[in-house]
Amino acid sequence: MGKILFWVLVALAVMMIVRIAGARAAQRRNAPPAGPARGATPPAVRPAEAMVRCAHCGIHLPRSEAVLQNGQTWCSTDHARLGKPGA
Repeated sequence: MGKILFWVLVALAVMMIVRIAGARAAQRRNAPPAGPARGATPPAVRPAEAMVRCAHCGIHLPRSEAVLQNGQTWCSTDHARLGKPGA
């Protein structure tokens, strides 16, 4: 009787260890990725900017990077110099 009780307790201990290890592994899989330390300031987010189209090649670019001449927007000074195609 003593041997049977011993093996039952060993089996229960092994089952508990396996269950605890499985729960910890599941927590690690579902945990969010490690980010910056608590209290760290997040990087500055630039506000959305209006996009404009180059009158020469049609590429879209942020308004702050565009060249504005004669009421038209251009992606570069070269395209502003060349003007609209076919004009």
